[in-house]
Amino acid sequence: MCQNHGVAYIKPGVVEVQSIEYPKLALGDRKCEHGVILQIVSTNICGSDQHMVRGRTTAPAGLVLGHEITGLVIEAGRDVEFIKVGDLVSVPFNIACGRCRNCKAGQTGICLNVNPSRPGAAYGYVDMGGWVGGQAEYVLVPYADFNLLKFPDKDQAMAKIRDLTLLSDIFPTGYHGAVSAGVGPGSIVYVAGAGPVGLACAASCHLLGAAVVIVGDMIPERLEQAKSFGCEIVDLRKDTPLAEQIAAIVGVPEVDCAVDCVGFEARGHGSDAGVERPATVLNAIMSVTRAGGALGIPGLYVTGDPGASDAAAKEGSLSIRIGLGWAKSHSFYTGQCPVMKYHRQLMNAILYDKIQIAKAVNVEVISLAKAPQGYQDFDKGAAKKFVIDPHGMIPN
Repeated sequence: MCQNHGVAYIKPGVVEVQSIEYPKLALGDRKCEHGVILQIVSTNICGSDQHMVRGRTTAPAGLVLGHEITGLVIEAGRDVEFIKVGDLVSVPFNIACGRCRNCKAGQTGICLNVNPSRPGAAYGYVDMGGWVGGQAEYVLVPYADFNLLKFPDKDQAMAKIRDLTLLSDIFPTGYHGAVSAGVGPGSIVYVAGAGPVGLACAASCHLLGAAVVIVGDMIPERLEQAKSFGCEIVDLRKDTPLAEQIAAIVGVPEVDCAVDCVGFEARGHGSDAGVERPATVLNAIMSVTRAGGALGIPGLYVTGDPGASDAAAKEGSLSIRIGLGWAKSHSFYTGQCPVMKYHRQLMNAILYDKIQIAKAVNVEVISLAKAPQGYQDFDKGAAKKFVIDPHGMIPN
């Protein structure tokens, strides 16, 4: 039997690489004939993992982390027809059965059959069905024929693996934020947050034909990274109001549409930059988006936040100026990205050199053993996307 090691959440601020059980083609006491076992080629540290590691969720100690997975099929169940041993595949972070009414409608982020407690599931994530995460050497993937995206040429894919590894989550999620906000040719867009998802969203806005992409953040290195591929930037630490900073760029204090790539751990702007204000981004994007515009909200908001500063926020209740959004006839689009809606098209954009998404988000490849350090560096605001290479398979 092969050994397996994974990155486990221990307590707030602490993750460890531990020996974990090698995956089996089984779900509880029954055989998982629709699943496959993957040898993981790459798996990424996500900003949403950090919410758990900071102790801002109800994640249990020992949870094996990781929902961004790319791997080689090394074992397949009897009912898997179209995915074969040896295929190199991308795994959507959403686990979906392909059979329920939501999956059939393309709403794979809220599958009804893969999580007994709520719609939607993901690998290695709190309240998402208890599935073992993929920051490991090997992992089980269920409903393989439906979920997996096979790369058409393995050698070509490995040459672009730094880009293709981002198809499991952040590239489709950033793209989804842009699409749901209505970004198109000639749009002027504000993207809140220059972490990996925000940078992926900004690059997606360019792919969709936006005329101006403005990115706001508080970390100078992340703003410089956004600037490196053609974005305008606003420094949210400044006392100058966001609307005025936008007006200095485009001549008016508003944008056509906006995307929240921050979520519930948002901080205030200006003099409040050091203070947590969970509704700041939502209220800010309503204030600067023109009447009739749309707001994409891929940033994570939770139903339970034990680390929140007030009782309401601990239950996910925030002081949102919904009256402002209503008065401006804004459209709001929230929730998990349905990765399968986009990943094949975005794969082609990578393979045919229409976008260099790894360069945009500044991918850095690390070993599995260095994952705990990657978490620490990411938590400090590193302008990087850490990609874990468990088996040393990613070419230099």
